[in-house]
Amino acid sequence: MTGVKVTVVRCFTQEEIFGEDVPEELKDFATHCNRHQEGQEYIMDSNDIPEGFCTAALADISRDICHLWRGGDFPWVGKPGVMYSSCTDGRQTVVFKLERIED
Repeated sequence: MTGVKVTVVRCFTQEEIFGEDVPEELKDFATHCNRHQEGQEYIMDSNDIPEGFCTAALADISRDICHLWRGGDFPWVGKPGVMYSSCTDGRQTVVFKLERIED
C-alpha cells in the first residue's frame, strides 16, 4: 500500500511574512499557526484525517498528496516521490514536505 509521509518543514509568522508592516486588521490574531510545529510528522495512508492535522491545510495540500498516492511525481522537485506544498493561510503559512512511502 502506498502512503504519504507529511512533515512540517516551516511555520512562518506574520512578522516573517509582512516584516514590521503587519496589517492592522491582523494584529489581534495569533502571529503563527497554533496547530502545527516544525518537525511534526503524519502518515496519510487512507482518506482519514490524522489526529491533530489542520483540515484547512489538508484541503490545500490534498491534490499533491493524491498525486503522490497514485504514483505521480513532480519532476521540477528533482527527486521522485517528493513534493513541497503549503497551506494558503496568507498570514501564518505552513510549509509541508510530502514523501511517498510504499510498503
